[in-house]
Amino acid sequence: MPWRVAAVALAGFGVFAGGLAMTQRSIIYQAGSEAPDLARSAIDGFQEITVTTADGLDLVAWYLPAQAGKPVIVMTHGNAGNIGHRTGKLQPFAEAGYGLFLVEYRGYAGNPGKPDEEGLYNDARAGLAWLADQGISGRDTVLYGESLGTGVAVAMAAEVESAALILETPFTSLSELAGNMYWYVPMAGHAVFDKYPSDERIGDIDMPVLMLHGERDTTIPERFAQALFEKAVEPKEFWLTPEAGHNNLYDYGAADVVLAFLDTHLGNSDPL
Repeated sequence: MPWRVAAVALAGFGVFAGGLAMTQRSIIYQAGSEAPDLARSAIDGFQEITVTTADGLDLVAWYLPAQAGKPVIVMTHGNAGNIGHRTGKLQPFAEAGYGLFLVEYRGYAGNPGKPDEEGLYNDARAGLAWLADQGISGRDTVLYGESLGTGVAVAMAAEVESAALILETPFTSLSELAGNMYWYVPMAGHAVFDKYPSDERIGDIDMPVLMLHGERDTTIPERFAQALFEKAVEPKEFWLTPEAGHNNLYDYGAADVVLAFLDTHLGNSDPL
């Protein structure tokens, strides 16, 4: 009977949608257990340090001191891999004298805990607090978010002073992104636990903003970055390359764009 087929199909879809909702954090946070290896870093001089979060987790992070007059770039990475996988593309910044602080999240790379939105915010706060204890705070830092980490970087920029904000493949909110990705699941965007509402925060951020995106990005389509950019206040810049997808912006000159942006807005040799 057709109605029975429809009922079975509807029930099956309900099970699928329910399972998707229950497993969403394991889909969002692809946290591997592999620990980052300093010996394999593309950048010499990193120090492996430990930061303690407000909820009592001790997390491994990597720190490279800046040369005199340069800020520290604080990076919150995307949803997969670990901090060791980002050093290759960050090498030009180290060579230019910028410091680097690579936040590693709870549940990633052997760190304790389980990742979620508030947890990642706490992890970034712990990194910024550690830097402040070293005498590096406020306008001595540049916040840099990558993909999922753009939601963390925007949240931090809304809370603390910084010299600039750089967003690589950003999105408006994870709710909107999920609604687009799972368009066939009714109310998918509303079922997301971790929302990262950058679009609600970006308009209140008072610092130079650079957004980087690729036209061939199918993970986070360009329109989500453009919508976020429209909500940001000046000074702001948007760099779009037609050749790049989600993970290869640095193959098409992103490092030069970031360095030019930093030189324009922070370009002096005197300590900040």
